[in-house]
Amino acid sequence: MLQRTTPSRLGALSSKSNKSTEIASSVTKDHKVKERREDESQSLQILSRFHPLTLTNNEGFELKRVESEREECKHKKALSQAKTVQTGSTSPDWFQPVGTIPERERYRKGTLVEGTGGSIDPKCCSPTATTAATGHSPPPPAPPLAAAAAPNGEPPARCLSSPGSPASYSPQPPPPPPLSSPPALPQFPLPLAPPLSPSLPHSSPPPPPLLASASASQVASPIPKPAEAAGGAKPVPLLISLAAGLVVRFLVPRPAEVTPQAWQLLSIFLSTIAGLVLGPLPVGAWAFLGLTATVATRTLPFTAAFGAFTNEVIWLIVISFFFARGFVKTGLGDRVATYFVKWLGRSTLGLSYGLAISEAFISPAMPSTTARAGGVFLPIIKSLSLSSGSKPNDPSKKKLGSYLVQSQLQSSGNSSALFLTAAAQNLLCLKLAEEIGVKIGNPWITWFKVACLPAAVGLLVTPYLLYKIFPPEIKDTPDAPALAAEKLKNMGPVTRKEWVMIGTMLLAVSLWIFGETIGVSSVVAAMIGLSILLLLGVLNWEDCLNEKSAWDTLAWFAILVGLAGQLTSLGIVSWMSNCVAKVLQSFSLSWPAAFGVLQASYFFIHYLFASQTAHVGALYSAFLAMHLAAGVPALLSALALTYNSNLFGSLTHYSSGQSAVYYGASYVELPDVFKLGFTTAAVNAIIWGVVGAVWWKFLGLY
Repeated sequence: MLQRTTPSRLGALSSKSNKSTEIASSVTKDHKVKERREDESQSLQILSRFHPLTLTNNEGFELKRVESEREECKHKKALSQAKTVQTGSTSPDWFQPVGTIPERERYRKGTLVEGTGGSIDPKCCSPTATTAATGHSPPPPAPPLAAAAAPNGEPPARCLSSPGSPASYSPQPPPPPPLSSPPALPQFPLPLAPPLSPSLPHSSPPPPPLLASASASQVASPIPKPAEAAGGAKPVPLLISLAAGLVVRFLVPRPAEVTPQAWQLLSIFLSTIAGLVLGPLPVGAWAFLGLTATVATRTLPFTAAFGAFTNEVIWLIVISFFFARGFVKTGLGDRVATYFVKWLGRSTLGLSYGLAISEAFISPAMPSTTARAGGVFLPIIKSLSLSSGSKPNDPSKKKLGSYLVQSQLQSSGNSSALFLTAAAQNLLCLKLAEEIGVKIGNPWITWFKVACLPAAVGLLVTPYLLYKIFPPEIKDTPDAPALAAEKLKNMGPVTRKEWVMIGTMLLAVSLWIFGETIGVSSVVAAMIGLSILLLLGVLNWEDCLNEKSAWDTLAWFAILVGLAGQLTSLGIVSWMSNCVAKVLQSFSLSWPAAFGVLQASYFFIHYLFASQTAHVGALYSAFLAMHLAAGVPALLSALALTYNSNLFGSLTHYSSGQSAVYYGASYVELPDVFKLGFTTAAVNAIIWGVVGAVWWKFLGLY
């Protein structure tokens, strides 16, 4: 703080520098005592009127303010130098530092908390600082941020802290008079930053204050809250879903061979399935309502209704989501895919093969098709497309992006069908088949042995098929390997967490393959793998809690599996399968013909579903029972339905999680999605029907 000098004193100060210093110090001391007494009754009110002035949880000012005030001090010295040229004064009479030396030193180091005084860096502003009396100084720099004007039109306020007293506020003084006239003696404490001179450059107005002052809070309009999304169920889908069950329960005659309990459970199950298709509520919420109805109506006891929550397969599916998060978090999946791009990416067709093969390579250890799409392959595809000038929502998207997106989507069905642990619905299908009575020995090896040839053919045909019917404009991508190599260089060597992820997945896959021989179940192998990732810090529990899709899947998967299991135990599934078998026999269909009709029906019904797992939970058990009633071999029926559950995931833009992810990239028009989805699905059905039939006959499945 300072007292401005009169013109007569200015002359004395210019001639006697030492004496002027003593006088200024005395005046400053008297003014500080007076100011301290005036501020003792004031409460601490710190208002952030310019950006560098901020608080950190009432623990003190941030270091940003110190840096800001250093700049302000430098600016004041420059102003004083400019003034010295006209007044002849060798002493900076604009201000004097406030606070004792220890307090200023603490403030300089950023350790001074609010209310303890000190405001200016002694290195920047010294009481004995002098300026040269000759020569012109360069234009002074602008202060970091100008003060914000008060809402009521008064001069803006600045925060002022004095030693031993709480921080207080003073209004900013008016701008100084022209330098040719003597400055007026101030009647109030000066702010930390001097007012801007009209002749000096200044910065643009600062952003709005971080905290509102008392005066501003009275006049400032409140910030409107964002409108909340309308909650609750959608009326029309809700009514239709409820009507489906009520009609069956009260209007359709109950067959004599079906018990009232089973018929009532069937009506609740049909309402649940209708809700999964129409979506009056999210899947998990609607499934929970169905579960509540079974308990509230005493159709099932509580223990039976919640019995599936202890199902091993469902927990294996949940843990698979955590494995997928580990791949994404460590960047291991991205690294593997980038290597394949580097090796095979010199042409567009080679690039698509590299991406498809890399997904098949990591799929057994990353059991989520959606996670592979959104966390690994779509970012790579977008990067390659943009580097080639192929932009979404633009005519240039057909240069490269459209083809790569569709090629990867259509190939993902074969990748997911190749391994048992490549997709969540695969594990669910095996559990449902076991409840029907179809037990698959050594499931991991059996699955791969049956699927390997048709899946391999599908992976080879699909990119080339789309290359012909949906060709990219860019045929060669000579820069792709170089971009991949540069990306790998930027990624650096394989990290410790990636090595842990590799070792854990090798252990888990080995136990999945050979666990039955040594007595380790698949879910125990997954639990061991997850425990290793948690212990070694690859994942933390927060990662697991944030994997909302895993917990949502646990809820509604368990509900659907539980309801389907109870329908089987109460005889509904066997009754429905016998009815369908009689209809098929009336047409004199052999089991191969019945097999084709049922498989096609199961496949194209998926146009009504927005989830592969929801489709499996709703219809897999019933269709498997129909196959068995029609005389189709059990193992062939169970596995063929499961392979179809992967292949129909690319029919539409809503048919699976990965379809929604790839469509959301905005590289493919909606009509192309439907056209290419149907065409590719038909070709894959032929591949699996012809190549698979020959291969399965060789393996002895029928």
